[in-house]
Amino acid sequence: MKPDITTGDDVQLLINSFYDVVRKDDLIGYIFNDIIGADWSHHLPVMYRFWESVLFSKPGYSGNPIGVHIGVDKRIPLQRPHFDTWLLHWNATVDELFAGENAEQAKNRAMLMANLINIKVEMSHQPGFIA
Repeated sequence: MKPDITTGDDVQLLINSFYDVVRKDDLIGYIFNDIIGADWSHHLPVMYRFWESVLFSKPGYSGNPIGVHIGVDKRIPLQRPHFDTWLLHWNATVDELFAGENAEQAKNRAMLMANLINIKVEMSHQPGFIA
């Protein structure tokens, strides 16, 4: 039986494994590679803190994921298939490594975030949008 996501080390394994897959994806890999580039030393710790806050209510993350994605969209247009592919890889990575309540929570929260961010990105294209 697979373990659940219970520690910061588990979160790091999930994030590292996920980005190893995503960076090679034909549809969305270029987005991460172009925006983040070769130096992931800043992005990965931010993602570790973000997911620890989401899954464990651990303090330490401060950021604006919606604003970041709206900024990315201004450089590289983001569309629904990008979010769907991201979510597909996220769920597959979670399922490959983990099983349990937190694993299910990670997938559910990711779905909610992908939908919300996609909606906000689309809304940002409207005149007069205020983030």
